[in-house]
Amino acid sequence: MTRTALMTAVDLVKAPLMYKGKVRELYDLGNDQMLIVVTDRISAFDYVLEPGIPDKGNVLNLVTRAWFEVTAQFMQNHMIHCDIDQLGDIIVDKEVLRHRIMVTRKATRIPVECVVRGYVTGGGWRQYQETGMINGRELPAGLRKNERLPHPIFTPAKKNDVGHDEDITIAEMEAWLGEKLTAQLAEKSIMLYVLAHAYCEDRGIVLADTKLEFGFIDDEILLIDEIFTPDSSRFWAMDKYDLDIEIDSMDKEPVRTFLANSNWDKNSQPDPLPAEVVEETAQRYTQILHALFQEK
Repeated sequence: MTRTALMTAVDLVKAPLMYKGKVRELYDLGNDQMLIVVTDRISAFDYVLEPGIPDKGNVLNLVTRAWFEVTAQFMQNHMIHCDIDQLGDIIVDKEVLRHRIMVTRKATRIPVECVVRGYVTGGGWRQYQETGMINGRELPAGLRKNERLPHPIFTPAKKNDVGHDEDITIAEMEAWLGEKLTAQLAEKSIMLYVLAHAYCEDRGIVLADTKLEFGFIDDEILLIDEIFTPDSSRFWAMDKYDLDIEIDSMDKEPVRTFLANSNWDKNSQPDPLPAEVVEETAQRYTQILHALFQEK
């Protein structure tokens, strides 16, 4: 049976649309609350691709909800509830959106991606090969691709709503946001990564790196957006972990592989994804949900 991807919820929510991101849509509920709907849209290289990935939004929302619950005793977050039945007639079709929604407190977003790396891989590996550093931070000589770092490192990026986020050094972040806030965000980010890494390791998964977002409500710093999902993190199956290779990550890797092997110029909307790529990617998202929260 063919599954349909949800590309937008604008006709299913009777509340003002505040913001439409690449994947999430934010609706104003008043009373300092908002509704986040996670769609099945998928992006790569700053383009939203067609078609979407069926159930991807469900997985992302369920994973974030579970992580918020796991980490709540260590770090406050903006989640209020995920019970669609509490929203009454604001929702036109409850069954379509049942696992996609999160009601949250409104927070003032801190415009930085709080990236934590536990392994030298991906863009960090490319930086290290060229300079021996990641985001201006000098690392030990002789590290190999995918090698675990002696300690997780904080490598922030300035968040851009259009185009790529911009890697910045700790010194640049301090000049921008101040030394105190920079230190707080670095400490909280690394603490959360260490907790999640241990949780994943216990389930046969390596959490290689991740990006977190924080916001303010009054003077309180809290987690917002998504946390430790396959869209925001790099997961490896422990039995596939090795050095000096390109590890097949547990996320939208089939999409990236397809695009990399196509003739796409990365400057125009790519052709629609083949059905087999869509299906394989959908399976990956479901597998990480089960591996993290439904099998142990």
